[in-house]
Amino acid sequence: MIGRLESKPVKPGKPDRRERDSELRRRALKLSGSYLPGAPEPVSVRWVSNQSTRWGSATPSRKTIRLSDQLKGMPSWVIDYVLLHELAHLLVPSHGKHFWDLLSVYPQLEQARAFLDGVSFAAGRGLSGQDLPESSGSEGLSPDSS
Repeated sequence: MIGRLESKPVKPGKPDRRERDSELRRRALKLSGSYLPGAPEPVSVRWVSNQSTRWGSATPSRKTIRLSDQLKGMPSWVIDYVLLHELAHLLVPSHGKHFWDLLSVYPQLEQARAFLDGVSFAAGRGLSGQDLPESSGSEGLSPDSS
């Protein structure tokens, strides 16, 4: 099965999943080295489409990170926050004081959390980017959390 997937032709002009995941892992490694002590290194970081109630998840024992594809199209600083959040879980599994102390060095921590809270609030009420005024700068913000 793996051989079949690896030999599957890639549509021209569209990077395949391995390329996108490889880029996501490089991004995570850069963030890890910049913000987290000990610079945890995930074995894999990938986009997934089966997470509708979480922005990301980590499995510390396997050093793997998954990001919801609902994040695609959101500002890079929001995606970076979610990556850092999951990277911090490779060091601290819980959401206690030590965990939040690790993340406190990210300069856009509060803005990113507020942004995601707003997206969750809107999605929970069935609102999408098309429901917001044009001047709101909401392009690409229509995750479906149901």
